[in-house]
Amino acid sequence: MVGILEDKDRIFTNLYGFHDWGLEGAKKRGCWNATADMIAMGPAWIIDNIKNSGLRGRGGAGFSTGLKWSFMPKEVREGRPHYLVVNADESEPGTCKDREIMRHDPHLLIEGCLIASFAMQAHACYIYIRGEYVREREVLEEAIKQAYEARLVGKNNIHGWDFDIYVHHGAGAYICGEETALLESLEGKKGQPRLKPPFPAGAGLYGCPTTVNNVESIAVVGTIRRRGADWFAGFGRQNNTGTKLMCISGHVNKPCNVEEAMSIPLKQLLEEHCGGVRGGWGNLKAVIPGGSSVPLITREMSEVALMDFDSLREMRSGLGTAAVIVMDESTDLVKAIARISYFYKHESCGQCTPCREGTGWMWRVLERMAIGEADPSEIDLLLDVAGQVEGHTICALGDAAAWPVQGLIRHFRHEIEERISNYRSRRANFAGHAIAAE
Repeated sequence: MVGILEDKDRIFTNLYGFHDWGLEGAKKRGCWNATADMIAMGPAWIIDNIKNSGLRGRGGAGFSTGLKWSFMPKEVREGRPHYLVVNADESEPGTCKDREIMRHDPHLLIEGCLIASFAMQAHACYIYIRGEYVREREVLEEAIKQAYEARLVGKNNIHGWDFDIYVHHGAGAYICGEETALLESLEGKKGQPRLKPPFPAGAGLYGCPTTVNNVESIAVVGTIRRRGADWFAGFGRQNNTGTKLMCISGHVNKPCNVEEAMSIPLKQLLEEHCGGVRGGWGNLKAVIPGGSSVPLITREMSEVALMDFDSLREMRSGLGTAAVIVMDESTDLVKAIARISYFYKHESCGQCTPCREGTGWMWRVLERMAIGEADPSEIDLLLDVAGQVEGHTICALGDAAAWPVQGLIRHFRHEIEERISNYRSRRANFAGHAIAAE
């Protein structure tokens, strides 16, 4: 099914916080229902069903969640416990979905942690939460306390799987959204990405088998199990199934967070949930469809774009976290991408030379281009440098820094050229007036 999602099919029924976020309210909405029955079916059954549901990671990469779980060793070796780590760092600019889950539906996350940990034979889970998320942390910790008191988690709990859950506070570093940098930070070290291999499933937290998943990826697990893999797979297109939280900000009449079916047309999403683009659809200039790290798309592309992994990849962009940033004709795109470039320059951990040097260089060039103080030949030079940063770093931050620049030049090169031309004209006129005055 593609289009507007019916209320009966929503997983996050308290997304806006209208109801009780506590244990009793969560149970009334279906959470913790039949959880013991799921555990009784065994790890292989749970993993196979998550595979069959088509759930792909909701943190941006879009890798099959069930397949990722299956990479964990089938048996637990002595001295090498398994761990589940939940990435609640949510650092991608434009993204504000996981915080709503933790504030308003935390028990969905806690239940999902138990089920996922059992499937991977882990007795402990760490939730790495963004340090700035103070209220979210308070609610989450209170919800975990409720779960312990009700013996839903902990030692000798009613589900028959000893399970402890811990909350760890980050310090606001974008790089710690990368799974191996997150693990380094969790271990008390500097948040820098690790070389892979070994992958976390082989040697993750404390050198033990570990799976790192996004908050949304884990929070939907309980509902998928209750309603069935086929139900979840019935939304969206093939290989792009399920429901997805989408964050729409920028130049729309009603910015919002909304749970929608995958593959909903972008135009329909903006018009029916956000009241349309400010000034009408004709006033739309560009859209960043998946958070600041993905290339922007034009108004013409937005007319036909579907909010799923494959449609946006075919447009040389990406779904990312489904953080839609809408920009109308009043937007100075060169300046906007320069600002994004500064963010990635600031957040680079500095471990890889292409990223450490390239992000700063791209930002400085874009700042000059934003006022027109550049040479037309520098446009191709900038594109070349972005290509040298992309794919040449340990983690994907280099790609995240390069893609917005590539998208700008790909679709709005003419704006940069006009900016340079206008700047040169102004300089020539100024020089002419100065000579005449002499």
